[in-house]
Amino acid sequence: MPVGTYENYVERLQKMKPNVYINGEKVDRTGDWINGGLYVMKQTFDCAHDPAYEELCTATSHLTGEKINRYTHIHQNMDDLLKKQRMTRLLCHRVGGCIQRCMGIDALNALAVVTYDMDEACGTEYNKRFLKYLEYTQANDLVGNCAQTDTKGHRMKRPHEQEDLDQYLRIVEVKPDGIIVRGAKICNSNAPYVDEIIVTPTRFMGAKDAAYAVSFAIPADWEGVKLMALPGGHSKRKNLLAPMGEVGDVESMTIFDDVFVPNERVFMNGLENPDVVQYAGYLALMFAHFHRHSYTGCKAAISEVLASQAALVAEYNGIEKAEHVKEKISHIIGTAELVFAAGQASAYRGVKFPSGSFVPDEILTNAGRRLAGQEIYNEYSILADLAGGLSATLPLEGEFYAEETAELVNKYIIRNPNISAEDTHRCFRMVENQLCSHFAGATMVAGMHGGGSPIMETIAMMGAYDLEALKNIAKYLAGINPDLPIYERATVTPRRMLDKFKKSQK
Repeated sequence: MPVGTYENYVERLQKMKPNVYINGEKVDRTGDWINGGLYVMKQTFDCAHDPAYEELCTATSHLTGEKINRYTHIHQNMDDLLKKQRMTRLLCHRVGGCIQRCMGIDALNALAVVTYDMDEACGTEYNKRFLKYLEYTQANDLVGNCAQTDTKGHRMKRPHEQEDLDQYLRIVEVKPDGIIVRGAKICNSNAPYVDEIIVTPTRFMGAKDAAYAVSFAIPADWEGVKLMALPGGHSKRKNLLAPMGEVGDVESMTIFDDVFVPNERVFMNGLENPDVVQYAGYLALMFAHFHRHSYTGCKAAISEVLASQAALVAEYNGIEKAEHVKEKISHIIGTAELVFAAGQASAYRGVKFPSGSFVPDEILTNAGRRLAGQEIYNEYSILADLAGGLSATLPLEGEFYAEETAELVNKYIIRNPNISAEDTHRCFRMVENQLCSHFAGATMVAGMHGGGSPIMETIAMMGAYDLEALKNIAKYLAGINPDLPIYERATVTPRRMLDKFKKSQK
């Protein structure tokens, strides 16, 4: 079953042990709280079997030659990166936001690169373990997420300097057949409805942080794993059923309470080999890099969703021909195009790594993701401006169908006489979902911080960019240097940070 079905996926979830906690109660993986997230995941399975999407949503495994879901694929060339980006964009259109399965593919791709490099440099066998795990993931079309962000404690102290050493997830014991880990990961999207949780470090580690240089993958209901769930979704509708109303997600503080991880599922262990420690930050950066490339598909799609909603509500308000309306919508469209173009260009400038993986350019990926994060609140502001206050004060759905009020409410909701009352109601209910629900507030913050807030992209770009070479242009123009070297920026990948970190440790 290399290309799985939604039904198989749900069946697996329902067999899992209850380890999800909601408001003090331990629950299984059924109920209204999970349905919004399942609706999103359903698209990633169904579209892989849909002829209109199949080319983008499936790939050929480089391990087995079998047809697999692209969400379990390791990018082998530029075409793989471009198709992954397009797939992300189109599926995000279907759910009006994040498609949620990108964390799994990005974690797998990061591990494919870093475990290979570790084995080559340190004499370990992590890549062999990983490839066996990858084949298992592909064969069963498993849904994974990435648990990267630690609670971090005091932000100015390194992991080993914390008063509570568990503020970063760490290895507390090494056994002959595995390790025991303790700690927590936060901002852990969709953990309560994935098959597998893939853990990676969140930063570079020094020699004294060896216990924190750890990566592994375990089933989401593994013994000792506790998921503090925060469900998110839109208000349930009774009459105006629509895709926008079906969508939701569940965030998690994922706690690892002295969890045993068998060796075959461990992909980095800093206590086992001191040389491995320097690869913790490399893995953290590589995941962020692939994830930000996914965001050039996801965030472009979200901008397009907002632009589409702004254009529709402007038409329904009868203001679509006003120049200021065109200007505002064009701004959102322009952002979407630039973000997507940055992702495409980073794929065109990608590099084939020794592992066989194809890695996009770091500067362009971060530039696209940073622009998206900087503009997200402005885009929501434009939608709110064009929609007007009704999106926040719309009568409840029942009033549009109650015998005493239906005729009056439907009469007074009409703006553009060419648009029916029901279509107007549907439009404003959608905008209400997008702007005013508690889930909408969470998605705005996710647009800013998901995959790294704009300052993290700035740090990545400035750490990678050769400013000294760039200054030669100014030095020539100022007459400081008589000659102008030909300046063309080389492709940059997270490997340069590993080399920089190695030098700093000598």
